[in-house]
Amino acid sequence: MSLALVFLIGILYAAGTYMMLRRSMVKLIIGLILLGHAANLLIFTASGLTKGNIPIIDPEIGELVEPFADPVPQALVLTAIVIGFGIQAFVIVLFKRTYTKTGTDDLDELRSTDSLD
Repeated sequence: MSLALVFLIGILYAAGTYMMLRRSMVKLIIGLILLGHAANLLIFTASGLTKGNIPIIDPEIGELVEPFADPVPQALVLTAIVIGFGIQAFVIVLFKRTYTKTGTDDLDELRSTDSLD
């Protein structure tokens, strides 16, 4: 399972990097999204995937019973997802505003802002 995730993470990073090197703003946004998903999967894979009990201490036993799922990577990924959605929304609005102002989504044509009104 983790070997498949390693290949999937590599493919997502490669595809995200490739998309970010394209000239279109839409492809840049897609590349950012792919890199965000790859980073989230990397956090899960690096923390070790454990299918186990919930991490709550039973009052009768007084300690955690193995195996238990680690909640820290789950909290980190949840936070990263929320921050990623916020950044994606900001970038989409920023690029939409840029497109309406300049009339192009080609990043090579946006080298200079001197011609803007």
